[in-house]
Amino acid sequence: MPETSTLREVAKRAGVSISTASQALNNRPNVAPETRARVLEAAASLGYQQQIRIPSPITTQLSVIGLLTRTTPDGSMPVNPFYSYVLAGAERECQRYNLSLMYTNVEVDNLNRPLSLPTMLHDNLVDGILVVGSLLETLEQPPTDLSRKPIVLVDAYAPGQRFDSVVSDNLNGVYNAVSYLIDHGHRHIGLVGSMADDYPSIRERRKGYVRALKHRNIPDVYIEDSPLTRSGGYDATGRLLRHNPQITAIFACNDIVALGALDAAHDLGRDVPGDLSVIGFDDIDLARAIKPALTTVQVDKMLMGAMAVRHLVERASEPNRTTITTTLSTRLIVRDTVRAIP
Repeated sequence: MPETSTLREVAKRAGVSISTASQALNNRPNVAPETRARVLEAAASLGYQQQIRIPSPITTQLSVIGLLTRTTPDGSMPVNPFYSYVLAGAERECQRYNLSLMYTNVEVDNLNRPLSLPTMLHDNLVDGILVVGSLLETLEQPPTDLSRKPIVLVDAYAPGQRFDSVVSDNLNGVYNAVSYLIDHGHRHIGLVGSMADDYPSIRERRKGYVRALKHRNIPDVYIEDSPLTRSGGYDATGRLLRHNPQITAIFACNDIVALGALDAAHDLGRDVPGDLSVIGFDDIDLARAIKPALTTVQVDKMLMGAMAVRHLVERASEPNRTTITTTLSTRLIVRDTVRAIP
């Protein structure tokens, strides 16, 4: 079998969850003997056994990493098109360092604040933690040993910058996208998919929009508050275009919102890009699959996950080093939803 077999494949072959497979492979408690035997057999048949049993001289302090991703209480988006790539990047980097990866969803409120902590933290099943896409400011009564584990935030935030983190350059990404619209003749540009008290990364995108207009001496600001959802983008775009028909371009704070903006433009009889230009953010798979293909700001999502694992490895080796934040630059991917105005 190829050496790139993953923990996911082992779990699937053994008929167990990924967390159970990780616990079995690392000789953790609370795994039934017959389950452990089934997992070990699956790992051996897939060529995964060497990956988990050869210790890495770099990662002697780490064996199992826990990755926490957010989910909404209503379960409206079981697979996040952005964070799934972050997870894939983390998993690939864990294989490179011979680490096991457990991951679970954390239920968050409408401001992405965790409502509780998963069992794997309370049961001390992991040696380091990656927190993806959440605010850590409201955790009440965390496990007493949680503060002793290395923690890295990925598109996640905590008061006082107490943890290493990996984020994308949201402000400059949007600044460059809006500047691109201005360079193509647009002077009436709307923004959808954000709230004044939104998640920090979305507030940065909103700030990038305002800053680009200000720096180019464009006085008209069209911001329509809306949630970061397709339906939110649809409703906000409809309101903007009905109240401000002079708008020729819209920046959406992520690609899902941009899809809603495209839907609204179609229903209002606005051709894209003939009558309305649209730019999104994130560059998810759907951005290039739809017609017309969406111009968007690309974030290297897999690299975010990989960099987070590297930070965790280094933090485990040097627990007293200075806290580090890595900001990944973005780039504008030009496709078919922007046209120049003479």
